[in-house]
Amino acid sequence: MKITDALQTLRPNAEWVVRGAEITWLDANQTQPSASEITAEIQRLQTEHDAQAYARQRKAEYPTIEECVHAMLDGGLDELQAKRQVVKQKYPKE
Repeated sequence: MKITDALQTLRPNAEWVVRGAEITWLDANQTQPSASEITAEIQRLQTEHDAQAYARQRKAEYPTIEECVHAMLDGGLDELQAKRQVVKQKYPKE
């Protein structure tokens, strides 16, 4: 997670420019968040991102939409569910 991610969630639609670690605040309607607010938001966003690792891993290995459609049309739902269950067991929710 980066400063830009934190700024976007802390002050939606605010105007700013980030160069390296330097923030130039351009928004007259919203106040610039403090360094501690930004750090806390980066940590919160990273924790949220890390907690969803299993979902990203599952998505990469789940059957495709095309496979799902064929399974529905060809009567292969049991096999499809078995494939999905293998992936769920490989990447359990934490």
